Amino acid sequence: MSSKRPPKQPRQLSLNLQTMPAVGRNDFYVSSANATAVALIDSWQNWPARKLVLNGPAGSGKTHLAHVWRDLSGARIIQARDLPGADIPTLAAGHVALEAADTIAGEREIEEALFHLHNLALAEGHSLLITARAAPNHWPLVLPDLASRMQATPTCTLKEPDDDLLAAVLMKQMGDRQILPTPGTIPFLVRHMPRAFDDASRVVAALDTLALERRRPVTRALAAEVLDKLGL
Repeated sequence: MSSKRPPKQPRQLSLNLQTMPAVGRNDFYVSSANATAVALIDSWQNWPARKLVLNGPAGSGKTHLAHVWRDLSGARIIQARDLPGADIPTLAAGHVALEAADTIAGEREIEEALFHLHNLALAEGHSLLITARAAPNHWPLVLPDLASRMQATPTCTLKEPDDDLLAAVLMKQMGDRQILPTPGTIPFLVRHMPRAFDDASRVVAALDTLALERRRPVTRALAAEVLDKLGL
């Protein structure tokens, strides 16, 4: 009687799969860190001068809220660095959400494009939502007229997360990656990791990679190992 060898177990591959983040209004968790910003987006038709700057750290929800506003207003979303190649009159024919505006400071061609977009969109009776990491008075703009217009724009700051918001951010980012953590994992992370959106993204990405490599669920033990490896 011949004995058969058991089939080899396939090696687990770590795949760099693109995640599909959810950016709808119902996917945005409201806490004390962002409640004012959410209220302003919901009441966008009442913005003074029909414009608003949302500023805050990376991962704080600026892009998510820009998409929420797009769904509410029908606005187009464009990265500030893409303005030189854009048809400004066509873009200004409707509401516009401009992302990462502070990254163009010091680049005259892009600043001039933003200056024209700002003036034309508002003259046409449309609204302008601008996102950035810093408030406009900290942008080293080289065009004085643009600087004065940006600094006169109402500004709302998204703050670093409290415990509830950090837990919600971790759950959302894990959900975007189809990660199902074991009970207690997220409360453990909230207790032991820094209150920073950037760190939340790093932790979830590292957990995803390590869990795939080891073919293990995302547990408290795995979370502790990731925090140690990341030096958090």
